[in-house]
Amino acid sequence: MRYANLNLAAQTAYAELFSQTQGFELSNALGGLVGSFRKRTLKSHDYWYFGYRDIDQKLRMAYVGPDNERVQELVRRFSESRQDKPLATASRIALAAGNTPIAPKHFRIIRRLAEYGFFRAGGILIGTHAFLAMGNMLGVAWRDGATTLDVDFAHAGRNVSLALPADLRIDVHGALESLEMGLLPISQFNGKAGAQYRNPKDQELRLDFVTSMTRDGQPVVMEELNLTLEPLKFMEFSLENPVQACVFSNPGACVVNLPAPERYAVHKLIIHGERPVAERVKATKDLLQAASLASYFLENGQSELFNEAWRNALSRGPGWQSRAEQGRQALLRIAPELAQDALWQS
Repeated sequence: MRYANLNLAAQTAYAELFSQTQGFELSNALGGLVGSFRKRTLKSHDYWYFGYRDIDQKLRMAYVGPDNERVQELVRRFSESRQDKPLATASRIALAAGNTPIAPKHFRIIRRLAEYGFFRAGGILIGTHAFLAMGNMLGVAWRDGATTLDVDFAHAGRNVSLALPADLRIDVHGALESLEMGLLPISQFNGKAGAQYRNPKDQELRLDFVTSMTRDGQPVVMEELNLTLEPLKFMEFSLENPVQACVFSNPGACVVNLPAPERYAVHKLIIHGERPVAERVKATKDLLQAASLASYFLENGQSELFNEAWRNALSRGPGWQSRAEQGRQALLRIAPELAQDALWQS
């Protein structure tokens, strides 16, 4: 098998972690604040303010209240939320039970973007980190295609309508700067923060921000995100009907949006032939991840779910059909056991 089924204890631990993470982010508004409390003395009286940077990077000070028990409790709760105490224990239990964590360095980036509202604004985690999160969500541990050095994010841009709030104003560039990890935008357009971030001292770490292809193929500047997105052909297929999951590491967890697993798998087949020769390793990983997911659907009585995504791709025109079939043939060369009509009926 291309995956191992997680035992009931692991599945229960993940479900509990996901539930706690959702509850924490929904009920504890402080968990989404990025800034710090500051106390000022005016005319012999102490007052609390909350300092944060707005989307224009200007420091703002919001008045909280006088130095009384209520405000002190607010400051205390905020301090605790920054330490992730409510989620650290559940995260460690999920890890010990056998669920797959995110590498700490990558988790810091994903969590910071979550704190800044990137996922509430419609951002979607894609690539191998999404594949790992899908494994936990489906109750399995993948055996193939589960290693990565990159962190990839997508946003629906203006081309795909999603059932997600898209009216938030957030600062992705500011979120990454606040990590102090040396991440610099490599591709910059019109003076805006770029679609790719790298650390010159850590060439193995790369962040990519992408969206679906535009008519003119030009980078998409999202003012409300303070970010430029690189448009990619066929990307919209993965961005439709996303699902929620949580990703975690030892310090805690955060809720993210993921592509629907069946769409993610079919999308990997479609783009397999689009990879340049220099990305042959990634092309192979595309097939391994698609094979793992297709195997899961086939062996768990959910072939129709995969087949529905497959038929949806074929319905989009000759270009989609030819690339999908090319990917399918490549997949069957490495996974002949997947040559089952239940998956590929058109």
